[in-house]
Amino acid sequence: MTEPKVLILRTAGTNCDAETDTAFQLAGAETALVHIRNLISGKVNLTDYQILAIPGGFSYGDDIAAGILLAIEMKHKLTNVLKQFVADGKLVIGICNGFQVLVRTGLLPGTDSAAEMTQRSTLAMNTSAKFECRWVDLETQESPCVFTKGIKPHVYLPVAHAEGRFTAPADVLADLETNNQVVFRYADSAYPNNPNGSDADIAGICDATGRIFGLMPHPERFLTKWNHPRWTRIAEAQDAGSEEGDGLAVFKNAVNYIKANLL
Repeated sequence: MTEPKVLILRTAGTNCDAETDTAFQLAGAETALVHIRNLISGKVNLTDYQILAIPGGFSYGDDIAAGILLAIEMKHKLTNVLKQFVADGKLVIGICNGFQVLVRTGLLPGTDSAAEMTQRSTLAMNTSAKFECRWVDLETQESPCVFTKGIKPHVYLPVAHAEGRFTAPADVLADLETNNQVVFRYADSAYPNNPNGSDADIAGICDATGRIFGLMPHPERFLTKWNHPRWTRIAEAQDAGSEEGDGLAVFKNAVNYIKANLL
């Protein structure tokens, strides 16, 4: 079949689009880097793609709050397009700034208010009150998430954010737990291993279908073993023979899902 097509959305301040593009190409997809203006104008049609990726960066300089301006632009200028894309059973991933965008549009956590795209959670300032940039250990949770099917129980990925503290009202957090929508947790609650103080150590969530996924860590920055910060020192590690980094499986799962479902 034709390779699955991925639209990687970019705008002023996006800076992880090239890495995300590489990740999906390594996973076997056909990719396109598309400025949001080309979607809004209709020059590019989102229906021609099966996966939408919103990469990391500092969209519009993170003015007011991280990801909020891009979220407002998407919500008010692309609402019908986004709703149809989701209704068609296609996939959406938001990484770091992209995760911030997804929660501010209301596409995540995607509970009962999803049809209205009402925001019910947020990513607030880190409890350290500073930008946090380090590699962290993550624990994979049991969830319906398409992107993490069969992934390792313990994953090592880098974070780089100032507003990564996932927080939500108690009823929303309860829904996430009941529906198994928490995809990744920081393996240790203590700072700096939990770099931002997220509620319930949440590092990533999906919607109830598992087809919309947002996470603060950057899987696109660990695609090969040479991306590992200690790659020269892990010759004795259990999976040292693998050429792939922990993050590549996220993108492979998405591509394989589209291939299997012939969307």
